[in-house]
Amino acid sequence: MATKARYRRGRSQNSQSMFLVGIAVLILLVVVSVKGYSLLQKEKVYQAKEEALQAQIDEETQRAEEIVEFEKYTHTRKYIEEVAKDKLGLVYPGEIIFKNESE
Repeated sequence: MATKARYRRGRSQNSQSMFLVGIAVLILLVVVSVKGYSLLQKEKVYQAKEEALQAQIDEETQRAEEIVEFEKYTHTRKYIEEVAKDKLGLVYPGEIIFKNESE
């Protein structure tokens, strides 16, 4: 009879231990799930930042290309003539300039 009581007590302790282990695993699962969700949210935020920065890089690259093109244009004879006419008022000999009276 003593062995049956010991067997029942051991089985009861075993089921309690399994229950506690199950609860610990469940708590661990909940914590991991919550952290995983927060990591997914952070990933979305970082993805949006990355896209915004990539768009900014593309804009700056295009702007740099425009600056290079403008630099090439400023070394042409046409640009020099335009600046001389517009800003300095210079003209070629024999060239006639008409101005509006309203200016």
